[in-house]
Amino acid sequence: MGRIILYYHGGAANHGCEAIIRSTHKILGKPDTVLFSSAPGEDTRYGLDELLTLREDKDRLPELGAVPKFIASVSHKLRHDDYHFYTFGHPDFFRFIQKGDVCLSIGGDNYCYKGQDILGYYNKKLHRLGAKTVLWGCSVDPDMVSDAVRRDLASYDLIVARETHSYEFLKSLNPNTRLCCDPAFQLDKAETALPPGFVKGGTVGLNASPLAARYGNAELFFQNYVELIRHITEHTDYQIALIPHVVKPGDDDRAILKEFYDRAPDPSRIVLVEDRNCSQLKTIISECAFFIGARTHATIAAYSSCVPTLVTGYSIKARGIAEDLFGTAQNYVIPVQSLQTKTDLTDAFGWLSQHADEIRCHLESVMPKYATTILDAKTGIEAL
Repeated sequence: MGRIILYYHGGAANHGCEAIIRSTHKILGKPDTVLFSSAPGEDTRYGLDELLTLREDKDRLPELGAVPKFIASVSHKLRHDDYHFYTFGHPDFFRFIQKGDVCLSIGGDNYCYKGQDILGYYNKKLHRLGAKTVLWGCSVDPDMVSDAVRRDLASYDLIVARETHSYEFLKSLNPNTRLCCDPAFQLDKAETALPPGFVKGGTVGLNASPLAARYGNAELFFQNYVELIRHITEHTDYQIALIPHVVKPGDDDRAILKEFYDRAPDPSRIVLVEDRNCSQLKTIISECAFFIGARTHATIAAYSSCVPTLVTGYSIKARGIAEDLFGTAQNYVIPVQSLQTKTDLTDAFGWLSQHADEIRCHLESVMPKYATTILDAKTGIEAL
């Protein structure tokens, strides 16, 4: 196999991104893999430099000379095309690429958000340099896809979709599309001390994110978690662990989780989990009796550990993964946009509690086969 390059990585303080990196490294088994990151300091902090070679992919447009800037400006003004801005602006990355490299875009759900044109510019430039491109472990929202993005998606040499909804759409655009689970279903756990107050098998893990709150009624989202915490502390014997999974400035789960802690009727029943790497967080999540979470890869850590899980989802990926695992998203995913009363989450937790044994048995039954589907993607990459 030729060189493997991972790109469009935003940093390991998003532990979902970290989980994709660690799992991809495990799946491909290439110790000389190179990771281009916009935040290599974060990756070093969480130990990714011990697995692979880190390089920075930084926007250097302000440092470029007058001619490249002029070309980029003319293209922007006359063609409404920023291809040159991004290709000139990331010289460290594109100068590194050689013909025959296999480059994996590892953002997962980047095509569900704004900025898809940037991904297209990367894809186009990599092909011009003679590299092969892979859209790795992705979800794609068809409602967000323009004609230009359709052409971009059709040009990837391989697409690995992580749930059926995205797979069916992408397969219609690009025949080189495979359906496999998210790479993070292969994430290994790592030894870590459980926080004081955490009871193995007697703790409900909760994760929430500012991002999920913004997709619906933020106040109602907040009230649902506060009401669920009140219900658990007053009507059950469970402890509650508030578990962050993204700790990036401006999108830090700890901010909203701290608010839940401050509003809790009995703080002695609440554990605020400190930040640590994704494998250590998976260990903590795996010891929960239940898990309710908004971050996709926090819920994947729970699913893959066979913990009964409820997702407070906001996009196609949450629904698609649940349907692939259970045949339905009903009772397993609450779209934040659909919240109507402050007890919706509490009611859903009641259903989860009543069906916990059968959910756990189902996950134990399907997970061994489901979690290995991503291993099939390695053959597709080797073929490139």
